[in-house]
Amino acid sequence: MPMLAELIDAVIGVDTHRDTHHAELALPTGAAIATCSISNDNAGYAQLLAWAVEHAPGPRLVMSIEGTRSYGAGLARAAAAAGLTVIECEQPTRTTRRGKGKSDPIDAHLAVLSALQLNAERLPTPRADGDREALRILLCARQELTTTSTAQTNRLRALLRDGDDTDRCLARARLSDAVLAALARRRQPAGASRQQAVRHPEIRRLTLALRLAARALKILMPLARRSRASETGGASPADVVVPWCG
Repeated sequence: MPMLAELIDAVIGVDTHRDTHHAELALPTGAAIATCSISNDNAGYAQLLAWAVEHAPGPRLVMSIEGTRSYGAGLARAAAAAGLTVIECEQPTRTTRRGKGKSDPIDAHLAVLSALQLNAERLPTPRADGDREALRILLCARQELTTTSTAQTNRLRALLRDGDDTDRCLARARLSDAVLAALARRRQPAGASRQQAVRHPEIRRLTLALRLAARALKILMPLARRSRASETGGASPADVVVPWCG
């Protein structure tokens, strides 16, 4: 299997940040040809592409970008639209950095070296756009809603257990939408103690939050199923690796 270094004329390694990116253009041997810094916007992307064409020793270029799902997403799209092969570069580990230090030029060079060590048939291409990204966004939203709702449900049950017999029965029962609606409508008893005066609005706040989360999940689930089917070509969910939510 050929290595990427055997098939290209040069590689561009990019260390990405919120406002600026630092890039290094290097030969397949890893020897640097030139470096530059650009702004993280469309003007900067155009500047980097023009700079690469001007300094590259040949037309076969690849771009190795750190952070294609965050600060490097815009550059990854621009480079792919310009016809360059874009590689998703992982952030350097401590072992990789050992003896090299930490700086933008060093990280850009490490992005170059990372690309040159890759198998040409197994390149880690960015997954920042398209149906896969839409599915990732939906699944992350569902995960966040589910995690938050679980914590709120546990909190609500704890408050109900501290109440009277009726509340303790509710704490053990299924908190259906009808039960939550009834709790949200419940009025504070006359002559309530300080504890009751604090419990009542907190119970109401939690029930309203849980009902809103349930409605949001009903909207998200059909969208996630359609996105999953589109991204997998109709494959069964059991056959699909769910994208990481990060």
